[in-house]
Amino acid sequence: MTFRTLEGGVSTRSGVSELPHDRSSMLWSEAGPSAMLTESMDRWVGSMLADEHGGGGGPDTLVEAELIVKSSGILCGNSAADRLLELHFPVCSIEWFLEEGGEVSPGVCVAVVRGPASSLLRLERILLNLIGRLSGIATNTSQWCLAAGSLEVAATRKSAWGLLDKWAIHIGGGLTHRLDRGDALMLKENDIAAMSEDSECSPDAISRIVSGLSPECDSFTTVEVRSGEEAMAAAKAWGRRGGRLVLMLDNMGPSEAGEVVSSLVNEGLRENCVLEGSGGVTIESLSKWAESGIDVVSSSRLNLGVSPLDLSMLVRGR
Repeated sequence: MTFRTLEGGVSTRSGVSELPHDRSSMLWSEAGPSAMLTESMDRWVGSMLADEHGGGGGPDTLVEAELIVKSSGILCGNSAADRLLELHFPVCSIEWFLEEGGEVSPGVCVAVVRGPASSLLRLERILLNLIGRLSGIATNTSQWCLAAGSLEVAATRKSAWGLLDKWAIHIGGGLTHRLDRGDALMLKENDIAAMSEDSECSPDAISRIVSGLSPECDSFTTVEVRSGEEAMAAAKAWGRRGGRLVLMLDNMGPSEAGEVVSSLVNEGLRENCVLEGSGGVTIESLSKWAESGIDVVSSSRLNLGVSPLDLSMLVRGR
């Protein structure tokens, strides 16, 4: 099985910095996970541990266990697993044999965990759930990126595990999109209707609202549009001010999106816009989206309803 892997481990892929959808630098630096990502890890790991109610048992004999992969994919979750042990199982240690973003196949041992048997038995399911889910998202995302070719693929804010989902998508080669509601300005249908004088999302309403946007938001401003008329209204209202406007082409499909591209080119506005296809995007349709001339597609299918990577933790003795 072939995967599109992330070159350079957890580093940002080259060639995507020109798109505002890549916010991975806010999650990781040369020093490791950012405070934002670390705090997210702590919340999710803490919740999973709390749900276990501390049960279990077992001897305090020192043992080691191998983390064995049972299916092909992309490894993700090392940093979250490290944080799990650091905060809640400090008597245990983990030695990794593969970095996040590495390709795995059945039978590969990716890590060895060492510590008292009672602690390893308590952390086993949490560790497997954590790495399995994040690796599953990274694996699925890598398949989408491979199918998309030169077209970029991004996350949405529909996520079960918040920033951890975003991180796994990044590891799989996708773009994070906004990390939270305050990360960038996005005007969707409900936002525009709420700001409109007649509580309606229309080309005229979009034109009025976009014309009044502050230049402070120019670096990453997204407006959701549902038709070619709405797209042109937003692009014309934005004009040639600094920064580029992201037009989220909602539920248009590749064919209609291609028509928007042509209209923007004819009006001399294409270079001022980043075009994002969203809604109803499937991995099978990516080649048609690429042919439409847009810049990026976004889909919750990268991380929702994804099968986890199959792993086992096997104690190998004292």
